[in-house]
Amino acid sequence: MVLGYTRIGSAVRSRWWPADPPPMALAGKRILVTGATSGLGTAAVHGLLELGAQVFVLGRDPAKVDRTVGEAVAASPGAKVVGEICDVGDLDDVRRWAADFAGRVPALHGVLHNAGTMTGDERVTTAQDHELTLAVHVLGPHLMTGLLLDRLRAAGAEGGASVVWMSSGGMYGARLHADDADDIEYRNGSYDGVQAYARTKRMQVVMAQQWAGAVADDGIRVESMHPGWAGTPGVQQNLPRFERLTRPLLRSAADGVDTAVWLIATRPESGPGHFWHDRALRPVTWSGRGGPDEREVRRLVDYVVGATGMPLPH
Repeated sequence: MVLGYTRIGSAVRSRWWPADPPPMALAGKRILVTGATSGLGTAAVHGLLELGAQVFVLGRDPAKVDRTVGEAVAASPGAKVVGEICDVGDLDDVRRWAADFAGRVPALHGVLHNAGTMTGDERVTTAQDHELTLAVHVLGPHLMTGLLLDRLRAAGAEGGASVVWMSSGGMYGARLHADDADDIEYRNGSYDGVQAYARTKRMQVVMAQQWAGAVADDGIRVESMHPGWAGTPGVQQNLPRFERLTRPLLRSAADGVDTAVWLIATRPESGPGHFWHDRALRPVTWSGRGGPDEREVRRLVDYVVGATGMPLPH
């Protein structure tokens, strides 16, 4: 498994994995990428542009968004790239931005929920008093998906839409911790930023499963995936020791985001779990280890819905 997460794993699997999307597979399609100003997000922007998509580059720092848009246009002359400013962890900002975006964009063919954060050993909260990794990885993406649902449904006449949540292989080692609101928000006991990251990545997989079932009849595919171990600025900053030890084996950002771009461009048939790695469905738990029970899943969904005011569609 360890080697499978490295560039060796993708190099071997690429010999038999499904074919690349055809040239210009996303021509005329509109795709939104959050956390698009570095690492996996920027690589996804370039991969989607190469397939002909119009890409909306979303980030919270206007200068970084402008730089990413400029670099993307320079690399793909004539490409349609639009900068979007939104703090995914601030639910009020998500509502503001989504109302504006929905007024400008008639149909949306894909969303890559890639925005991410890791806070170290200090518990950080948002403007709405939510723990930051929960807000950025779970609450914000859930709310954004709901607010853009009509635009995603509108893509049904043009081949359908895909929503992909960028999770992490680290979620395999994390419990859901959805027994109560204090557990979900890390209000009890000591705070561990790495563990908070891992368990919100587990929550992303669970929420993607819930969304997949809720919109299956709307022409919308919802998946989660993990990129393996990629050498991104986030890894260098937040896990410096790990990055130094594994540097020769780390994937490039383009390699890490390959499956996300492929999922959006090809919309393959999916199945229970809806969790992908290297263009294949993967189990959501390690062998011999049970996943969260239905009560924990229900508690998580109820909390996310209550915190955001956004119910899952029926």
